[in-house]
Amino acid sequence: MAQPLVIQLRRIHPDKDSDIPLPRYMTPQSAGMDLCAAIENDIHLNHGDIVLVPTGFAMSIPEGYEGQIRPRSGIAVKHGISIVNSPGTIDSDYRGEVKIAVIHMGKKAYILHRGDRIAQMIIKKVYQAKLEVVEALEETERNAGGFGHTGN
Repeated sequence: MAQPLVIQLRRIHPDKDSDIPLPRYMTPQSAGMDLCAAIENDIHLNHGDIVLVPTGFAMSIPEGYEGQIRPRSGIAVKHGISIVNSPGTIDSDYRGEVKIAVIHMGKKAYILHRGDRIAQMIIKKVYQAKLEVVEALEETERNAGGFGHTGN
């Protein structure tokens, strides 16, 4: 079995946010770690509202990896809570507080509470590509066919 990737975490406000759970896998085979809201007061969201929600931690992702921030399916389906820039990316050289750009797309008002699990983070390997400018691209069966070109 491969050794797990080690990611160092730092609480931004250890005295104030010691009650906020750090990112964690909720089951042994979860792909994503749940992230919690480190907010002082409830945030009332109406349809279309966008807020930047602090998590209370910063981290050091090893070079060659990224953190992808994605919606949690439960609150997405039940309440319309999603991530504006889904998936969001946390680069390996970022050391600031992780914040989640939440959007409310549901019909009923929703209240975010301190400690709510609001998103999930998946750690992924990344590759930087070398770009090469050419006069023409290799043709394929699809070629320049766009959205819906193969049917519904």
